[in-house]
Amino acid sequence: MDVRVATNTVRAVVDLYRRDLAEMYPEGEVRAMVRAVFQDRLGWGPVELMSRHDSALSESEILRVHLPLDRLRRGEPLQYVLGHTLFHGLHLEVGPSVLIPRPETEELVDLIIRSCRVPPRCIIDIGTGSGCIALALKQRFPTALVIGIDVSDGALAVASANAARNGLDVEWEQLDVLQEGIRLPAADLIVSNPPYVPLTELDTLAPNVRDHEPHLALFVDDADPLRFHRAIARHALNALDPDGALWFEGHHLNVLAGAEMLRELGFPRTTTATDLGGLPRFIHARR
Repeated sequence: MDVRVATNTVRAVVDLYRRDLAEMYPEGEVRAMVRAVFQDRLGWGPVELMSRHDSALSESEILRVHLPLDRLRRGEPLQYVLGHTLFHGLHLEVGPSVLIPRPETEELVDLIIRSCRVPPRCIIDIGTGSGCIALALKQRFPTALVIGIDVSDGALAVASANAARNGLDVEWEQLDVLQEGIRLPAADLIVSNPPYVPLTELDTLAPNVRDHEPHLALFVDDADPLRFHRAIARHALNALDPDGALWFEGHHLNVLAGAEMLRELGFPRTTTATDLGGLPRFIHARR
């Protein structure tokens, strides 16, 4: 692999990023990537990066800031290249076995926290992935028993590593919620960000999402876009305390239908909420 650049200055490396990624990402996003790489690999903040724009880099420094570019050229998400991301103040490991946590999911966590009049005793996060929701809620409600469930062993390994990394005690369980007859532990809060992107939207997604993030955690069949929400809600009917809460993230085109489905299943106190973009995104249900 050729890691040489025209000169050994910071400016030369930055220009190389701009040139090689120009057709893949908007200019502002490339600038953000450059800042993130220099921060992660050299510990330089934005001010230092600007002040040292014409400074020479050592051979090892060039290697450290140049190697990520090879993976970014192949369309890998920046978070996978760096190996971590920030979610609700937590530093989380991420990789190809888990979705990269989205801002909308941080919004979901905020909504849940604001809705809790008293700290929950037991929280179940279904489809936990990186563990982002479970860990953020455990951090906010340290006395709660928090259980993260996923069908993927790889995802649970990442979630477990993230719990250790952040010093948070969460239980992890491998379980397929689409199976009939399973029983969830008694809980007063169940939350899920299940697969909800219709398969017909596959070709509309950015290549860094479509080609690298796990389809198992992203997509649902268009013929039954609420399949996971329905299965989880049925299990929740038996697991939730009488005044327990069920929270979902969902596709903006199906959230209203999802709320109606929950009312029909036995959650009469069901409401929806929009994300910061103004799109229907979240469902809050109580029995």
